[in-house]
Amino acid sequence: MPNNRSQAFDLSRVALVVALVATSSPVFAQVDPPPEVGYQYGEFEMPRGAALGGAVRAFSNSLDALYANPANIATTRIYHLGGTARFSPEAKCSSYGGGIVDSITNRLAAGVGGQYLIQDPNGLGRQGGDVRVALALPFSNRAFVGLAGRHLWLRQDGEGPLGDSLASGGLEDRYFLKAFSFDAGATLVPTEGLAFSLVGYNLTNPEHGFLPISAGGGVGFGTSDFTIEADALGDFRTWGKSTIRAMAGGELLVADHYPIRLGYRFDQGLESHALSGGFGYADQAFSVSLSARRSVSGEPYTAIFLGFEYHLESTDLTASPAEGF
Repeated sequence: MPNNRSQAFDLSRVALVVALVATSSPVFAQVDPPPEVGYQYGEFEMPRGAALGGAVRAFSNSLDALYANPANIATTRIYHLGGTARFSPEAKCSSYGGGIVDSITNRLAAGVGGQYLIQDPNGLGRQGGDVRVALALPFSNRAFVGLAGRHLWLRQDGEGPLGDSLASGGLEDRYFLKAFSFDAGATLVPTEGLAFSLVGYNLTNPEHGFLPISAGGGVGFGTSDFTIEADALGDFRTWGKSTIRAMAGGELLVADHYPIRLGYRFDQGLESHALSGGFGYADQAFSVSLSARRSVSGEPYTAIFLGFEYHLESTDLTASPAEGF
């Protein structure tokens, strides 16, 4: 009959084997995704755009246009004030912000927005803010151009992937990046319901991945209750080589108030495919939206988006809105 010492030895060996399996097996191991997943290339998506896979460069307005294609803040006659939040559990990242877009009170449409980012507070310890101002001019009801200036600042107080290391850690209580850049876009509507767009991002070319220079566009078709769009974007900086992100999405308005949205996104840099979807409620006075994105291959991640917009044009504070395209 084995003694207590031999039993304890056997149990310790079993415990050691279980611990090794748990830490080495992909089923049990907890591996954080790369920082690019949470940082999202410095992009800030609204819930509608996120639900459509990011395909909103041709057909967008309001706060979606402020961040996706500044030309499109002039394509509809609106005066919107709104806020948004994003949560990415695996990447330990969240962002909060809002903005206002006015294309009613002047021929020159304008928008201003800001976002605050918190990423991996117990690791990278990254925090930052993004403020942008956009202007857009409609040359006619068929052609629109826009420009958006943005100022980004980032602080990173965490230890980084190498632990307490000067090579990978951050700068305590100091911003390691403060930079200005700008985006430019153009949208053409050759016939009712059809739109083409071209957009360039971070055109000052800061030569780093926090503001990666990129360019692309989209084509979309829409009616009063249905929209479908496909976009493509080339990123020339984040991964040290040119990579492509491709997006497609569709939206259906049910019972005049309930948009249902689905989307797809391919990210060559992350080698991932993701599906997205969302829904909302909209009327003359306000709209609310909820959406989510989940990778189905490549780096595992989830992102959840919430948003609210108040339509000031529905009040007596502004003139009555005119018909958009």
